[in-house]
Amino acid sequence: MIVTIDGPAGAGKSTVARKLAERLGFSYLDTGAMYRALTWLAMREGLPLGESDALGDLARRNPVTFDEVGRVFISNTDVTSAIRHSRIDRMVPVVARHHEVREVMRERQRELGHQGNVVIEGRDIGTVVAPDAEVKVYLHADPEIRAARRQAERPDIGGDALATDLRIRDASDRVRMQPAEDAALIDTTDLEVDDVVSRIEELIRSRSLATS
Repeated sequence: MIVTIDGPAGAGKSTVARKLAERLGFSYLDTGAMYRALTWLAMREGLPLGESDALGDLARRNPVTFDEVGRVFISNTDVTSAIRHSRIDRMVPVVARHHEVREVMRERQRELGHQGNVVIEGRDIGTVVAPDAEVKVYLHADPEIRAARRQAERPDIGGDALATDLRIRDASDRVRMQPAEDAALIDTTDLEVDDVVSRIEELIRSRSLATS
């Protein structure tokens, strides 16, 4: 089974998806980490981040992998911690906006998504990467709450800078970051993580019963 969780930054996708996967015994696929890993590699190699073809080729030659505990690897290097630095945060949107990069990444995400039961989180998973997924969820929340959550995750970045980053990301993602027509919409503004996870578990059970 494939469960997709989409939504904007700060809506709670990563935390919810990780916890849901743990409860279900599913694999967890963080697609954002894949773009971060490619950004890290491009910066390490001094590759201009505006060159679409070169970045696409780099992604194709260096597929991102995950181990059984969720560590992220690219070019035979464990980049799990390195890709969470603020310098990567700033550059990921630049890399991710390239069509060539997105095509390579989506192909890789589909490969990883068909290796067993998996929870995949991102921005266009239910609409583009896995449109045939059995369960699709779209998380959203008030902008102020999203900014506060990001601040808690990244105390090394100022609040004003994070709020600006969210606005820029939302504007950049507006076209592709739309809920799938058959996605369940969950507003996480006033919900705890466990509440969101429980709602999705119930949705999975109901979908499973309906198709059994």
